[in-house]
Amino acid sequence: MPITLTLTQGALPEGQEAVAIARITDSFLKHHALSGNKVMTPNVTAHVALLPKGHTFAGGKPVEGAWVETKTPSFALADHDVQTAFFGEATQILHELSGGKLDKDRIWANGVHTVDGTWNIDGKAMTNAEIGAAVSNG
Repeated sequence: MPITLTLTQGALPEGQEAVAIARITDSFLKHHALSGNKVMTPNVTAHVALLPKGHTFAGGKPVEGAWVETKTPSFALADHDVQTAFFGEATQILHELSGGKLDKDRIWANGVHTVDGTWNIDGKAMTNAEIGAAVSNG
């Protein structure tokens, strides 16, 4: 389940990107009651994209900001309470790690649900049902 964190350079102090990813990953797992799950934990992946100032925009104008995007099977982030809790916590994490410099109205997030059967875990394309079965054993 990839999480993409896109940041304008300087939105977080240098070196805080890894802290942000660790905390956002933990939050994702926690809000799905999967903390420590041996199947899901190593399969919540992430990457950070740092973009130079002047290359990130809101309303067509340059802005310093942060964007969180998840790509998940349809059963993840399916409940509005989970969506609200996870994305709210991710926003708070980024705001705090910026030292309050990054206003919450400059942190955007979205979740994308993917086609069933497109998850490749341990070298095998798995359906939602197969993932569910593997997770229940983990």
